[in-house]
Amino acid sequence: MDSTASKMAERLGQVLLLREEMLVTAESCTGGGLAELVTQIPGSSQWFERGYITYSNEAKRECLGVRLETLEISGAVSEETALEMAQGAVSNSHAQVGVAITGIAGPEGGTADKPVGTVCFAWVHQDGTRRSARTQLQGDRQQVRQQACMLALQGSLDLLES
Repeated sequence: MDSTASKMAERLGQVLLLREEMLVTAESCTGGGLAELVTQIPGSSQWFERGYITYSNEAKRECLGVRLETLEISGAVSEETALEMAQGAVSNSHAQVGVAITGIAGPEGGTADKPVGTVCFAWVHQDGTRRSARTQLQGDRQQVRQQACMLALQGSLDLLES
């Protein structure tokens, strides 16, 4: 694991432990990469509750409760979908903090309005706090996925430390 990612995941774990809270992940384009990063930290079972890999639209709907209307109007790669993914992950777990990632890692699949490298994130806390973001990442498939995981970790820290 990249040392920066490891340090961020460790820091996230420390913050969650101090708050006596748990994390749940909802991932699409990263395919479980974020859950892999956090579970490499010894003792993460004390603060990581579970992870969902919902690659298909059906999985997003069935596992996380993403609405068909959201997928049809906004698309799978949208802040709206990411927010519903994160909320669904919190609602369907024992965690207080949810993070979601959905995007187009490439090398194909991009469109004019959502080119390869478009990634949307959401962070939800059971207290009602909700944040989302959309970014355009550069690089090959693996680089996009790695950058997305790092941004998801940073956003989780930002949510909890604000």
